[in-house]
Amino acid sequence: MYLDNLKVLVKDDEILIPISDIMILVVDNYRSSLSVPLINKLTENNVCTILCGVDHLPQSYILAMNGHFSQSGNINKQILWNEERKLLVHQLIIKAKIYNQIEILKLNNKNKEVIDKLYKFMNEVEKGDITNREGLVAKMYFRELFGNDFIRMNEDVINAGLNYGYAIFRSLISSIIVAKGYLANIGIFHKGKQNMFNLSDDIIEVFRPIVDNYVFNNMIEDIIFKQEHREVLIQLTVKKVKIDHRQQTISNAIHIYIESILKVLETGNPKDFIFPLPQCYDI
Repeated sequence: MYLDNLKVLVKDDEILIPISDIMILVVDNYRSSLSVPLINKLTENNVCTILCGVDHLPQSYILAMNGHFSQSGNINKQILWNEERKLLVHQLIIKAKIYNQIEILKLNNKNKEVIDKLYKFMNEVEKGDITNREGLVAKMYFRELFGNDFIRMNEDVINAGLNYGYAIFRSLISSIIVAKGYLANIGIFHKGKQNMFNLSDDIIEVFRPIVDNYVFNNMIEDIIFKQEHREVLIQLTVKKVKIDHRQQTISNAIHIYIESILKVLETGNPKDFIFPLPQCYDI
């Protein structure tokens, strides 16, 4: 770090980047080193900092210990969120996720019969999704998008792209949650005891189709997961999407979306829920 700049040394070259201009920093080189002053300055500026493993997949996030002046009060509210309203938010998020999956199928001219079935399943989502409409939709959606032989979580280039893109969005969402003074590990419907990012995993659902669309249009014929794919998947987070009838940066859309979820948890009114659409636009 040098005078509030990220100083990058590559052989004999030196690059200075203002930390205030950085939203996401991905360190994907095992020979890289970060100084303690730099790490502290990154967290002070709420920079989403991701460290990748030898497989180039995000492995660690660097998050601030204190993210907001009212953090203690927000965490108390988070612990006491009403169970019935949490079920309502869960229902709204799953329906919004399915809606965005349908939008991606329509955008790519996929089978109308499948799309009609997904609309039907979306309208059948109950509180707690006790009939597992989310799972049924996911199975049909992924097969329609990537082919009948596609199996989620297999070790192939498509799944590598999906996992990488989801991890990037998850880390950005986590940094925004912390900046708002909430804990990422106390979720709405994700409740894994060893999961540090339950709330992030709740919130990311509606953003997943953004990644799906990129992978479908750019990686479907590839054999290996390339550096250029990783770079573009990171750059997706600086695109714009539509939310509440306006184009917003992904970061702003996450803020607006989270605030709408908090409002529903406060009021119990589903009309307060706002979610982003999955089609991306250049800034």
